[in-house]
Amino acid sequence: MKLAAHQPQYLPWLGYFDKMAQADHFVLLDTVQYKKNEWQNRNRIRGAAGWQWLTVPVRYRFPMTIREVRVDDTAGWRRKHKEALRQAYAKAPHRDRVVAAIEALLDRSIADLATLNGETVRLLGGMLGVTTPIALASTIAGIPAGPDERLIALCRTFHCDTYLAGAGGRDYMNLDAWRAAGITVEFQSYQHPIYPQSQRGFEPNLSAIDALMHLGPGTWVGPGAMPCAAGRKAA
Repeated sequence: MKLAAHQPQYLPWLGYFDKMAQADHFVLLDTVQYKKNEWQNRNRIRGAAGWQWLTVPVRYRFPMTIREVRVDDTAGWRRKHKEALRQAYAKAPHRDRVVAAIEALLDRSIADLATLNGETVRLLGGMLGVTTPIALASTIAGIPAGPDERLIALCRTFHCDTYLAGAGGRDYMNLDAWRAAGITVEFQSYQHPIYPQSQRGFEPNLSAIDALMHLGPGTWVGPGAMPCAAGRKAA
């Protein structure tokens, strides 16, 4: 049995769902510290003028955890994101179906970032056909705070003997602790697939929305599904 875990991100990229698809259980780490200007409150789409950010404004004070961060609805960001998606993907073959699903999510009154992100993960994962069960770290009692200790405890909670880490985990994980715990660590090796986009050329590492807009729901673009381009380093 294999477990993977990751911070809940806003409209994540395909590599995020590749990691989820390879696991038997996937845990959203909503109890870890929020990091400003990373992927937890923003992601990228591609329009006629190139890639652009979709950013969720938040109310944040250091050192809040992700589940403590609140969404700031004073700036009209929901309307802006819906308009940006409609404009950027005006020529995408599956725009109407995908935009309708995302707009229905954005129309919900979700006040905290962790819940919003968790719902975007479930929505996009479901549309991609990823069926791995998802759990929230905040709902699991007795999980220690240390980075390796936390993940080892989660593996034991879900009776998993293997943990799938992002490629970046090699830089900071204490593999001796994992060996002592008797849990095998594997590292994700992800190559981004190439698929037709509305604009000339190919831009990788966008939100998974981009693949859904061009390929349609139910089309998994995991390893071996399509030709690959160099992807960003998975954490």
